[in-house]
Amino acid sequence: MSDPNIFEPEWETPAGWPLRGARVAHAAGASELGVTVYELPQGSAISPYHVHYGNEELLIVLSGTPTVRTPDGSRVVEPGAVVSFPRGPDGAHRVSNEAEKPARVLLVSTMHFPEIAEHVSTGTILTMTAPGQGKAYPAGADRPIEELYSAAMERDSSTS
Repeated sequence: MSDPNIFEPEWETPAGWPLRGARVAHAAGASELGVTVYELPQGSAISPYHVHYGNEELLIVLSGTPTVRTPDGSRVVEPGAVVSFPRGPDGAHRVSNEAEKPARVLLVSTMHFPEIAEHVSTGTILTMTAPGQGKAYPAGADRPIEELYSAAMERDSSTS
């Protein structure tokens, strides 16, 4: 097994995606830390503005000048910058690249599952049970827990 390299990664993203990514921690055999190297061309973003409720993330800028949006606003960060995104609303973030030159970043994450994340601008809720596994619930598709629990109990009692 060869060691993954953040400067010459084996890109995993499908052709036609607006950015490239490689899960280098996974490739190195890590199970409790996620590290992905992303290359963002101008006008691309890693994800929508979002909050993680179970995991903390850390951004390390390798090259270029990406824009980081947090609850404090947006700012351009330089190579070498390290930005922390704690779990919960204070850690809401979006990493994009508005500069002409591509930006390359490492995104480090704890890997606690199950995990809940929320796309703040759309209200979509993501439930993740493992890396790359889970479901998305668009805003308006949610229902109160009491209603769902009652319906499940009624179905269960009718089958006994």
